[in-house]
Amino acid sequence: MARTSTRTDATPERVFKVLIDAEAYPRWVVGAKQVRAVDDGWPAPGTAFHHSVGAGPASVDDATTVVELDPPRRLVLRGRARPLGTMAIVLDVRRAGDETEITITEQPAAGPPTWLRGPSAWAMDVLIHLRNIESLRRLRRLAEAPST
Repeated sequence: MARTSTRTDATPERVFKVLIDAEAYPRWVVGAKQVRAVDDGWPAPGTAFHHSVGAGPASVDDATTVVELDPPRRLVLRGRARPLGTMAIVLDVRRAGDETEITITEQPAAGPPTWLRGPSAWAMDVLIHLRNIESLRRLRRLAEAPST
């Protein structure tokens, strides 16, 4: 399980506004390329946004589904990571003094990565953590941007 946190001057409400904007995901999630469609009713539990992920010219079409929604504190997502399976993604947002703490916890939920143990599982967690450091930096920048 990879857990990564950052702090921002943005309010929890402002952070959550970015989190529930499906069209914003390619601007902050490392590896997300474009949003192709968003289900009616987004971000209600059970709805999804359909996106492309990848690096360079390679990409895969996938979807991320809302599992739990508790604004402005918690968003739980299930992201498909084909061909590898699915990832459980928990985004927690809480007030921490004068700042807001954002924590993303990500772990395999189904598929081959759930079979990893020992150093292989640790290495995957390190890679996810490193990716999420950059994703949270981008999320923080969006949340701190002046409202339009």
